[in-house]
Amino acid sequence: MTQDHAQYAASSNVPLIKSPSLRVPKSVEVPPDMYPLPDSITEYFAYPFTLEPHVITLESSRKTTIAAHAARREACLASREHEKERRKREALQRVAPGYHPESGPLAPKRLGDLMAKRLDEPVTKSGVDLMGLPLPPPPTRSVMDDLVDQLAAMESTKE
Repeated sequence: MTQDHAQYAASSNVPLIKSPSLRVPKSVEVPPDMYPLPDSITEYFAYPFTLEPHVITLESSRKTTIAAHAARREACLASREHEKERRKREALQRVAPGYHPESGPLAPKRLGDLMAKRLDEPVTKSGVDLMGLPLPPPPTRSVMDDLVDQLAAMESTKE
């Protein structure tokens, strides 16, 4: 075993640094006047309380600003949501007028049964017949009819 160590004896004093520009750092020396911290360090704390009112006012104004921004953001998000729902309802009304999603799916009805009921019962006061369709509007008068009526009224007042 001593022979195994003897073959490496020449390399035992060679430094193990690859680059010659790198050196082993010097050892750190502790100064003689260094002392440990005391048991209580409260006497080392000296906080100037002169900044407190300034910090408190800044913090309260910051909180109110943040709350105002949050409220505005919530209002904006709510208005976007309402606008989306309104557009969706309008698109639904264009596709299927009279359909409301909250009322559920539409159920088909037999036309023969509805026609028999329609013939038996009169039209309601609201102007809507029993099939759920609005009545056609009364025929509108043309401009010429109005003009003829006005001329007839003027001739009758002259006599």
